[in-house]
Amino acid sequence: MAGIRERLGEQLFLRVAGPDGAKHAARIHGRPGPRWFDPDSPIARVHGDASMFVGGIRALLLQTLHPAAMRGVAEHSGYRGDMWGRLARTSRFIAVTTFGHADDAQRAVDAVRAIHDRVVGTLADGTPYAASDPHLLGWVHVAEIDSFLRAHDVYGKDPLVGADRDRYVAQTAEVARRLGVLDPPTTEAELAATLASYRPELRATPEAREAVAYVLLKPPLPLAARAPYGVLVAAAIALMPRWSRRPLRLPWLPVSERTVVRALGTLATGTIRWAMTPGREQRTSRRAS
Repeated sequence: MAGIRERLGEQLFLRVAGPDGAKHAARIHGRPGPRWFDPDSPIARVHGDASMFVGGIRALLLQTLHPAAMRGVAEHSGYRGDMWGRLARTSRFIAVTTFGHADDAQRAVDAVRAIHDRVVGTLADGTPYAASDPHLLGWVHVAEIDSFLRAHDVYGKDPLVGADRDRYVAQTAEVARRLGVLDPPTTEAELAATLASYRPELRATPEAREAVAYVLLKPPLPLAARAPYGVLVAAAIALMPRWSRRPLRLPWLPVSERTVVRALGTLATGTIRWAMTPGREQRTSRRAS
């Protein structure tokens, strides 16, 4: 059983981190010098935990509800052909800005801003959109941070309490400002208020439903990894707001979500956390080569 557990955990880690994940991790964590955040700070505790696997899926599902954000993904993203490559690049950005050398973190931010500058288009009604729009960036940011925090509350090894919760939101705001978000929330209460302020703009477009169906039903994964991936998806759906379920055609099974799904999600994130313990990244890298 331990061998099966290790293989499944490493399969999921490889898919998210990419085949060269161990090499990037060594540079991110091993290069000496100043960091934007302390290694024991709330942002490091959340972003370094296996609960991010659930939070990342939840963030992706929630973000599809903004028509402009989803249009940009549909027109400029390779998520259908390179879903895992995009996921690896996103996870690397979060890792380098949270744990990496300050210069590497700033270079990662500059690279993302350059990409955003090129992502422009129009909605179905002719309204223009741009990925660099501070308001749109604000939606992407708050959807992510709310998702990461909620997933960490349920599946994190050491959930944040008290002032650390506001400190986490404030630390993520530092990265958001560098990306171009104007006045990002800096407390948990402000985060909730900002999310609520976007509600009138949100709806499930055909592009959103297509993306959700792709992520849920067509993951490019080996057969053995699909069951644990399905558990992570179910755990992410269980954390989605009730009001978002019907527009995205997501199930709502409150009893099962509080019992069976939560138990399986805890087992899955525990397996990934075990596979991510120090020393296992090197073995993962050798197996991938």
